[in-house]
Amino acid sequence: MPPAVVLVTGVSRWLGGALAAELARDRSIERVIGVDTVPPSPEVLRRLGRTEFVRADIRNPLIGKVIATASVDTVVHMNISSTPAGSGGRGPMKELNVIGTMQLLAACQRTPSVRRFVLKSTSAVYGASSRDPAVFTEAMQARRVPSGGFAKDSLDIEGYVRSFARRRPDVGVAALRFTNFIGPRIDSLLTHFLRMPLVPTALGYDARVQLLHEDDALAVLTRATTGDFAGTVNVGGEGTLLLSQVIRRLGRLQVPLPSPALGSLGRVTRRFGYVDYSPEQMRFLNFGRVVDTTVLREEFGYTPRYTTEQALDDYARAIPPVLSPDLVRGVTSRAQELVARVGATADTVGQRLRPAPPSPGLRAVRDA
Repeated sequence: MPPAVVLVTGVSRWLGGALAAELARDRSIERVIGVDTVPPSPEVLRRLGRTEFVRADIRNPLIGKVIATASVDTVVHMNISSTPAGSGGRGPMKELNVIGTMQLLAACQRTPSVRRFVLKSTSAVYGASSRDPAVFTEAMQARRVPSGGFAKDSLDIEGYVRSFARRRPDVGVAALRFTNFIGPRIDSLLTHFLRMPLVPTALGYDARVQLLHEDDALAVLTRATTGDFAGTVNVGGEGTLLLSQVIRRLGRLQVPLPSPALGSLGRVTRRFGYVDYSPEQMRFLNFGRVVDTTVLREEFGYTPRYTTEQALDDYARAIPPVLSPDLVRGVTSRAQELVARVGATADTVGQRLRPAPPSPGLRAVRDA
């Protein structure tokens, strides 16, 4: 049965606004209500169509009146902040993410009309460490549990959502663990990072990266809202790339730094609000993270249109390269050839300097 009244939180951001606009175009849905603490930009507002925007704070119990008065039957929770800078600091960020989710779930629990809850979660709940498996399935947990930031908030939020599902077994709950978003229109931590002309990375590390195109993210959210899937699902594009490959394909210049220097740089950039290098993001840039998407394809019923490589290529067309990707590849290839030649020369010299084994006759004299 399709939803009748849908409430979407976080509609002032691109993905939340795009979802509300997509649902508003579906005439089988009677009402679409968009909620956020700040009004959407004129561009987003025009795209929202017949969506009814309500300026409300999910941390306030009054959100319950909005849900009850409108007889909302489906709630899509998108208003989860990933950066302290965008929320006014780590304290307000945690309050919005955790306290706001608790208030929203309490309102849903009290409202009998609610029968579906969709959570936009993240694969960051799996953490990032040197002990990680090749791929994470939905049944796995983090080998190194995130101790703070967005990943820790997301773990707490998923815990509260599971508790809500136990208290309201009549409500279908879907938790979508997205990999990193990328695309020409979406604004994320990763796109900020990759727009820099000089991209600092950790010396000695080359993380595996799995990407999801913004169009696939929107399609999955729409399907989760209007469908009947219940449970947890990993959402990511097929295939992976190394971080060094991502940087080269975008025509950026990689600057490997020792981990202590990268940490100092992260504190500086975070202070000035340029790029938010939190410790969890730095671990991701070291080790990367890849998830298994079998449930997405076989149970949820969606296969992403874009692979990781295709999603990156689409993003690359939207940003001007600092250096020609062909030039970067050529320089990198020549550098690798030089390193290989130096290594081969060192092996040859080592073999020449290695003392020769004694002859059989000399060994016989010594034995005598």
